[in-house]
Amino acid sequence: MKNALSILFAFMVTISFAQTNGIAYKIYDQKGKELSFEKFIKNTSKNEVLLFGEYHNNSIIHWLQLQTLKALKTQEQNLVIGSEMFETDNQLLIDEYFLGMVKQSNFEKEMKLWNNYSTDYKPILEFAYETNSKFVATNIPRRYASIVSSKGLDYLDSLSEEAKSYIAPLPIKFGLEIPGYQEMLKMMGMHGDESKSINFVAAQASKDATMAHFIEKNLKPNSIFVHFNGDFHSKEFGGIYWYLKRNNVDLKVETIAVVESENFEFEKDYEKLGNYIILIPTDMTKTY
Repeated sequence: MKNALSILFAFMVTISFAQTNGIAYKIYDQKGKELSFEKFIKNTSKNEVLLFGEYHNNSIIHWLQLQTLKALKTQEQNLVIGSEMFETDNQLLIDEYFLGMVKQSNFEKEMKLWNNYSTDYKPILEFAYETNSKFVATNIPRRYASIVSSKGLDYLDSLSEEAKSYIAPLPIKFGLEIPGYQEMLKMMGMHGDESKSINFVAAQASKDATMAHFIEKNLKPNSIFVHFNGDFHSKEFGGIYWYLKRNNVDLKVETIAVVESENFEFEKDYEKLGNYIILIPTDMTKTY
């Protein structure tokens, strides 16, 4: 039995490898045309903002994010880098670290870092540090998103002026017509009453609006702002993208969506996901 299971496992691995031919990723444009990495960089470098969606635990996507930054920098692009994984009330500490005022060990002890920071996000932050690129913490402090989730968006009005400086200007526009929010509400509706579900979606909006606000606030002439966020925050041109275009319809912004695939074949449904779609193997190494 043991030998039979070993043979079956080896067969399944062979089939999986044959389907992907050992390829780690493929990049497509919105029309389904496969792009080389070089062409992808050439196209995306024309933007003012690039929203790079990710799966938080996917190693190849984090590697591609770093390679994208390196390639854009090689083209003498002026970069501003931002990330959902860093909250706005930690910006001072990031700035102090980049100025050499804080040791790396102290920086990492005091920051609110995700558990996979060292493997997935530290290389990006350190790249910004080494290249003297501005690094922006864009996400709403989690305590305020939690308030919205439990009490609603209106409760943000009761915060102090200092607290409000860490979030998007109030009132935050919110509606279920924003792409993705209706889908989220339907998923949440199965697990509680509608008012609680709406507050949960509103908390998502507080994150998206805040990230868009701090991207806008840190735009620089003749630069590209590359922002890393969970795929859902910019998927189908909703979330951050929606708020950015609502505030400035002429802003040159494109999105990158991610899809796990068994065979790397582009499907019709992918067209709505973003300007660029990166297909990655379903069995790609996860960092947690």
